[in-house]
Amino acid sequence: MAGLWRSYQLLMSKHPWKVQILTAGSLVGVGDVLSQQVIERRGLANHSFQRTAKMMSIGFFFVGPVLGGWYKVLDRLVTGETKTAALKKMLFDQVGFAPCFLGTFLSISGVLNGLTVDENIAKLKRDYTDALISNYYLWPPVQIANFYFVPLHHRLAVVQIVAVVWNCYLSWKANKM
Repeated sequence: MAGLWRSYQLLMSKHPWKVQILTAGSLVGVGDVLSQQVIERRGLANHSFQRTAKMMSIGFFFVGPVLGGWYKVLDRLVTGETKTAALKKMLFDQVGFAPCFLGTFLSISGVLNGLTVDENIAKLKRDYTDALISNYYLWPPVQIANFYFVPLHHRLAVVQIVAVVWNCYLSWKANKM
């Protein structure tokens, strides 16, 4: 395990953007697999590999780039490594960024699932508030710790590790018709 972590750190130092994006896409995919197998109890015979591929594509092309870029912007907006700076970053993240990110994530998944504009809007009206409230149960304490203890280039990885559970929930929420 230590060797795997050292390899990850080496790759992060050489190719941080690529590794962050690959990590995000892979872990969104893991979240979808867990959603289908643990929450929905589909079994391997009924597993939708197409759905997993769609969720991974959201991770690769939306989650990874957007979160990676957001953490860089956030570090410029709020400087310092103090507890106060971590609290400010968490507030910016949870009050300003999370609502927009979550709405966009659910919208993209709706489009990839073939929903019409009206169906996607109805799904957002039905699911968004519940998902945002669930977000607020999990992410504020995680983000305070992340912003206070974790270096910038590892923040997306920490978030994505915690987010395996969150991605499992989001996949279930995004694909519940």
